[in-house]
Amino acid sequence: CLCLKLQLSVEVEVVFSRGTLNPEQQKKVPLSQTREQEHQIDAKTALRYTYETKYRTATIMEEDALNQPSAQEADLSLHTLSESACGSVVVYIIPETSTLLPADVKVYVGQRRTALLRAASFEGAAGLKEVLSILEPQVKQVVDTMSFNHQDILAALSDRIRVGQISKESLADSMRAIKSSPGYEITFSLLNPDPKSHSLHWDIEGAVNHYIQPLLDKLTPIANFSVDSQILYYAVLGINPRFDNSVSAYTLNADSLAHVINPVEARLGSNAASSNPVLNFLLYVPDANHSPLFIRDHSKKAVPSNAFHSPRWGGIMVYNVNDMYGPEADFPVDININMGKVMGVFLAQLRLMLGVQKTQPPPGFVLQSPGSAGLADWELDRLMWSRSVENIATASTTITSLAQLLDQISNIVINDNIAQQVSSAVTSLQAAVAELEAGNLAFALQYSREAILASERAFFDPSLLHLLYFPDDQKFAIYIPLFLPMCVPIVLSLLKIANEIRQRRADKLAKKD
Repeated sequence: CLCLKLQLSVEVEVVFSRGTLNPEQQKKVPLSQTREQEHQIDAKTALRYTYETKYRTATIMEEDALNQPSAQEADLSLHTLSESACGSVVVYIIPETSTLLPADVKVYVGQRRTALLRAASFEGAAGLKEVLSILEPQVKQVVDTMSFNHQDILAALSDRIRVGQISKESLADSMRAIKSSPGYEITFSLLNPDPKSHSLHWDIEGAVNHYIQPLLDKLTPIANFSVDSQILYYAVLGINPRFDNSVSAYTLNADSLAHVINPVEARLGSNAASSNPVLNFLLYVPDANHSPLFIRDHSKKAVPSNAFHSPRWGGIMVYNVNDMYGPEADFPVDININMGKVMGVFLAQLRLMLGVQKTQPPPGFVLQSPGSAGLADWELDRLMWSRSVENIATASTTITSLAQLLDQISNIVINDNIAQQVSSAVTSLQAAVAELEAGNLAFALQYSREAILASERAFFDPSLLHLLYFPDDQKFAIYIPLFLPMCVPIVLSLLKIANEIRQRRADKLAKKD
């Protein structure tokens, strides 16, 4: 059996700004502390989290950055001073009287890897030790928000541990997100079931470059992405929507949405040259006879985005155009699709599909919107932690499965190429585990990707396939029905000859007697 023991190390920097420590307390910094958590998941899986926290006072330039008029400007100024390492967290402690944050905000989490924490009053804390003990739970709360948490890692290991150990929210996120892969194909499709009535125009290239590409550029460490688009005419949903007199519109209920995908999927096509998973995003413009069309959830309420997604497959958005022209319009009507509205929905769905989990901040926390990038640096770090652990677990399982299969096949011949791939996978796995332990998240992810590629190349090597799919027991099952009928008369003839020889010997003995 394969035991997986992982240690994840996070570097945390706590920076005290002017006015948070008294002169006596400032003399005792900088200093460092290490906090560890151990989790024995089961007999085969163990996790250890190490948080190395360094305390220091702010530099003059950092103080200037913290004097900006708003938290957002302060976050940008701090980022320009120095870029934090991938996977790390920097927490700036600001005085209780600071005007950077509104009165009801305790923590501001920026777009990068920095957070501003309003310090509660340290009155009564004689020494630095008492100050740090007051701060520790607050800093831990910030780190749990900006870095991985235990449930994230358990969800990444969902294929090798009991489901009951994972929270419902983390399990749902894990099941919704597509499995880790070295690359993904993203396809945007415009479905026009009624080209005689609607002549649709969409600037998909401009929309992808403006809304989607910044996110994909940010996700480059995770995987490679390719994007394509298509327009499908006379493509229908496959189910007939019902007309609701109360709203004078056609509706699709949540229970019927599962039947929408299969008929549409047959028309989508696929890239046969690629083995990467495909994410489909469909924009459906209802025909004139079934407009407007609205999607309703399980509680029969209209879905504001008029869209839905299918886990690990993609999403579909219904785009109504009936209010863009009158009954006397000349058909087909030229319609320009509002790509900002469409891409806002598809971008949210894409984040879910790629495993960017929704962060529920604690009370008093404000999370800065990621802006045009579509993803904050700390959100990318959370995803990289999960993907690194998932890749390591998957590659380990693949190599173990290959070893078990090869042990069962006595006549297996392993060529040098397979041995090299297995050796490369093991080396990359060891490097990934070591980099996780050292807190080098970017290198850990890179090595884990190399491990999963090498392990799958070895497992699916063409020279092994015929042996893996035709082991000895299957050969017996194939050849026995062929040879058994031929062997029966031969065996019977041999038995008859043996009986005759035995009879002759018995007759000779009788004559001698």
